[in-house]
Amino acid sequence: MDRIPFGVSRFDRIVDGGAPPGTVVLLVGEPGAGAREFMYTSATMNALAHGDEELFELHYGDLHEAASPPPEVHYLSFTADESNVRREMSYVLDDELVEAAADGITVRDFSPEFFQLSPVPREWYLGETTTLRDLGGREERADVLTALGQYLNANAAENLVVIDSITDLVSAISDEMAWNDIAMLIRGLGKAAHRWNGLVLAYASSETLEPTELGHLIDAADGTLQFEWESGGSKRARTMVVQEFRGVLSQIERENIVRFETEIHEGGFDVSDVRKIR
Repeated sequence: MDRIPFGVSRFDRIVDGGAPPGTVVLLVGEPGAGAREFMYTSATMNALAHGDEELFELHYGDLHEAASPPPEVHYLSFTADESNVRREMSYVLDDELVEAAADGITVRDFSPEFFQLSPVPREWYLGETTTLRDLGGREERADVLTALGQYLNANAAENLVVIDSITDLVSAISDEMAWNDIAMLIRGLGKAAHRWNGLVLAYASSETLEPTELGHLIDAADGTLQFEWESGGSKRARTMVVQEFRGVLSQIERENIVRFETEIHEGGFDVSDVRKIR
């Protein structure tokens, strides 16, 4: 496996098929600028590559000769269950794509671990049919960072993992979890990912992070894609800025591009070939 596709067809073609195996990519976005859409598209298209080849070829096209889709796609959320994740995806992608990809995307909901020490009522995140007996007592459940690490150890090798989102972890900082814990987790994730030989996409909202905190995350990742709104005249355009990206940036520089105008259509997120900005 030379490259793992991001699932964004035009971008994958520019970077010789996708990301090198063992890569952690930080997706940093302004609200609505495209980071979540990129994340949903990546999970959906990589799942479709195995689940419905006809739909995959229709909306993505041909894979680069150096690219191989990962065997599994894992979508990790700290606040949403599978039905919520699928609903959010359907706001971005055509329903047919979401339904066809559903069986190929394993959604792990960390809500019980995330909310267990909060004042949020248990029935809000456990559901009416789930009891504490099902999950074990509060004292028997791992904290959210430990549970996340255990899941990654068991499932990240050679696969695509989407983490939604680092911002949620930041919002949960308390006596039990400090910013340093999150920063160290991401740095450790970067080290472990090189052994796992898969692709990890981790989303963070630029609105909720201090510049120093964002800098720590960018430094720990192999690459960062920053999603921004750009104003020009009376129109606003979504753009994707490629920050330092080990193993990928050289391909982009050969194309004389570090910023892309982007678009969102029924096939999800894509970069536009209308405008290429140095």
